Amino acid sequence: MNENLFASFIAPTMMGLPIVTLIIMFPSLLFPTPKRLINNRTISIQQWLIQLTSKQMMAIHNQKGQTWSLMLMSLIMFIGSTNILGLLPHSFTPTTQLSMNLGMAIPLWSATVFTGFRHKTKTSLAHFLPQGTPAPLIPMLVIIETISLFIQPVALAVRLTANITAGHLLIHLIGGATLALLNISTMTAFITFTILILLTILEFAVALIQAYVFTLLVSLYLHDNT
Repeated sequence: MNENLFASFIAPTMMGLPIVTLIIMFPSLLFPTPKRLINNRTISIQQWLIQLTSKQMMAIHNQKGQTWSLMLMSLIMFIGSTNILGLLPHSFTPTTQLSMNLGMAIPLWSATVFTGFRHKTKTSLAHFLPQGTPAPLIPMLVIIETISLFIQPVALAVRLTANITAGHLLIHLIGGATLALLNISTMTAFITFTILILLTILEFAVALIQAYVFTLLVSLYLHDNT
């Protein structure tokens, strides 16, 4: 059976027009604005989880860094909901696209770096040259620290892309193996189906963990520059 494993990662189109924008906007429907005086259970649980995550993530920040709390909470909600929706059958996961993840990582990283150079110029420049560095090593260390700084947004994007893509590929491969084994050995097909269910549960956890890791690293970059 010839099948393209990466077909599910191709951006979908409708009448020749890409509909990625509509897919990206869809997770916002999962977090409606409460219009009642007393919220229902779903909105109450959502607000409790957001407050818990915000309290934990913002604890290390000063007053200037805490002004980013709305952006960071919006980021983790967007990435988490997008990753989970991508696990539904016949769906598309935008976070499997490196271009989109770079589009999130580079502006956020740039904002944290510019914030550091604006408010803590001496401290930010000091990161390029540790104290007590021997004079012959100064040019090399400056180059290494500069490269490591510019690699940060790339590492953010690649980590998210690789983890989400790997999980989807594993589900795709094990699901195809289960279908192929149905006509050969029912017992073996049942075992692979059980593995598929366990892997799907794991992927739900990975979807949320990766959203948290991405946002936490942005938060740590912000902490280093405020």
